[in-house]
Amino acid sequence: MTVRKGGDGDNIAGIARFMVLLSWAAGLAFAAYLFQHLLDERFNPNRDLSLEVTPGGPREVVLRRNAQGHYVADGAIDGHRVTFLVDTGATTVAMPEALARRWGLRLQPGGLSETANGTVQVWRTTLREVRLGAIRLHDVPAVVMPSMGPRSPVLLGMSFLQRLELIQRDGRLLLRQR
Repeated sequence: MTVRKGGDGDNIAGIARFMVLLSWAAGLAFAAYLFQHLLDERFNPNRDLSLEVTPGGPREVVLRRNAQGHYVADGAIDGHRVTFLVDTGATTVAMPEALARRWGLRLQPGGLSETANGTVQVWRTTLREVRLGAIRLHDVPAVVMPSMGPRSPVLLGMSFLQRLELIQRDGRLLLRQR
């Protein structure tokens, strides 16, 4: 009976197994990345809004409806990037309390607000600037909702939308600053 001590053949076989496992892991990671990108695109098809503005013309943004039928887009509040969900049923812009506190917004007691999930206590604040693509509005009233999850999209309500012209057609929403 002979006992074989690890030779070059064993080392090569071990390296080959490791390389196969590494290739599988890299392939799975890439597939997960692509799948997450697809899910993100289905939720928010408006990540890169055109900033073209015609000199002297109106500031406009066209949003595509997402897979669930909502208009979701990236924008900014007071220079902080956020994801908006257009909500014509919301009286004001509504945002999670965690964001407002992180950004140091001045909060004032706001009383109670009726939501789809019932009555909730809210804070009131005024946003210096709300930006959606080429559209920029200043001094926008908002409510801060402790009941919203910290990663929830900001609801772009009527305190912002009422200052715009809205036209919905063929799965697209045109927002035009007057």
